[in-house]
Amino acid sequence: MSNLISAVAWVKRGVAVQHPEKYVLDDKELERVSALARIELEDARIELERAHLAAQEMDKREEDEEGDDNAEEDDEDDWVDEDDDAMDVDSGAAPKPKAEDDLAEYNLDDYDNDEPTTAVGPFSNIKGLTYYKDNEEDPYITLKDEDDDEREELEVLPTDNLIVVAKTEDEISQLEIYVYDESQENLYAHHDLMLPNFPLCLEWLDFPPASSSSHAQHGPHANGFGNYIAVGTLDPEIEIWSLDVLEAMYPSSILGRPDETKAHVPVPSGTGKKKKKKPKHREAQSAYHVGAVLGLSWNRHQRNLLASASADRTVKLWDLSRDPTVNGEGGEAAGAIRSFDVHKGEVQAVKWNNLEPTVLLTGSFDRTVRTFDSRAPTTGVGAIVGSDVEALCWDPWESYSFYVSLENGLVLNFDARTLPSNLEQPSPARFTVSAHDGPASSIDVNPHMRGCIVTGGADKLVKVWNVDEEGDKRNVSLVTSRDLGVGKVFSTVFSPDDPLTLAAAGSKAKLQIWDVGSTFGARKAFGAKLRAAGKELKEKEEGKGGVIGVQSDDEESDADEDE
Repeated sequence: MSNLISAVAWVKRGVAVQHPEKYVLDDKELERVSALARIELEDARIELERAHLAAQEMDKREEDEEGDDNAEEDDEDDWVDEDDDAMDVDSGAAPKPKAEDDLAEYNLDDYDNDEPTTAVGPFSNIKGLTYYKDNEEDPYITLKDEDDDEREELEVLPTDNLIVVAKTEDEISQLEIYVYDESQENLYAHHDLMLPNFPLCLEWLDFPPASSSSHAQHGPHANGFGNYIAVGTLDPEIEIWSLDVLEAMYPSSILGRPDETKAHVPVPSGTGKKKKKKPKHREAQSAYHVGAVLGLSWNRHQRNLLASASADRTVKLWDLSRDPTVNGEGGEAAGAIRSFDVHKGEVQAVKWNNLEPTVLLTGSFDRTVRTFDSRAPTTGVGAIVGSDVEALCWDPWESYSFYVSLENGLVLNFDARTLPSNLEQPSPARFTVSAHDGPASSIDVNPHMRGCIVTGGADKLVKVWNVDEEGDKRNVSLVTSRDLGVGKVFSTVFSPDDPLTLAAAGSKAKLQIWDVGSTFGARKAFGAKLRAAGKELKEKEEGKGGVIGVQSDDEESDADEDE
């Protein structure tokens, strides 16, 4: 499996705790993990030990790589100067024994006799000692405690953004959490979390799941809020991790039934001797997914609700306040509270409407999009789009408007009020943009100002578009386009805090932050809109800055050679 970043999610400033806690593995946590994974306690202990060993192996690999770089310096420190005067001894002659009379000068016979002496020096009297409350106040101690150094390194300031990256490298999948300081244009890795399978989608939420461990809800988030990331993978389960807990080996919650789905091995429908056949689809279940989770969306108004889209052709609604470890029937069951069968193919994406909190938008590989009220899904409307859906999103400025990006490179905009309930009727888009050569893998609408969208595609380009309204017409123009060096672009997301800052990542397993405002064209196109929205446009010198990333070892070595 090649190295890549499949999804990116921002965390708003001031949400993360300033000093994250370390994961605590005690008997209570083992019981929680055992119940969450629906396995025996001893199996949970073994599983956690394996996760711990895997994390240690990764850390050891990184340390070995760093050790190889410093090996030459260490060898130089170990050399001994053979020409030192202290070692200038004739190897051919034996050392002469000392005569007994030579010891007389030390007066060893009177060694045990105590004699009064006059105390001198700063420590001759207890009054000469000065006590300090801690090592920080002692001027003679210049080295800080290791715990203090680590605490300072892991500190997250209220002015910092967190960026969560779903990354797969060397067949190992993990979440990498970065800290981005916009004022200093600084981006660095903070910590990471191991994942059980290839990640496909991310969704940030602030609602603490019912099954999360107690130590994850201490501090400023004890008031019912939190800092969590939901992850959809090739597994049918949805994992929810706390971003304020370091070195966690197990998620805060798991939505689904690991005991029912992870043990399943697909069986081919034929013998395989003449012609290979695809394995049969598992029969869909109403309480949990049986296929990969392709899309996630958190309801920001009903904060306990999470929607998921799956390869099992269903969309499911989860209540995060319900304990997922509870068994039972009907209202006592801990599975999904609703399951929607509105598509005939794999459901690629799902989004809640932030202006209409009960309305869902879905897109599928059956080449259709659907929008419906989650309370009455049979009364929804939809449209045929002519190609597989790659991504979709609502327009935060119009409750009825949404965008769809397709595998053929097109981006469509629809007005939900004009769509038919019967897909056999025509459903033309308000406007169509030929955005990319190849699949338009990602799309996002700027939450800070009207009419600004970003798209990313398999042609390795990130493009920013301006949509101007003239009555009922929409004029779409390309503002700026750039190859950010992330390979095929899989994710483009606007910052929740900076109007013209976005994150992009793709097939090169590289994260880049692009300040679009550093280009003259963007400032000219969006300056008036930003001022109308009450946002400040920071003037920057043309060609200075703009793209911020984490420099790799290869890039550093290349830069040294150029110098």
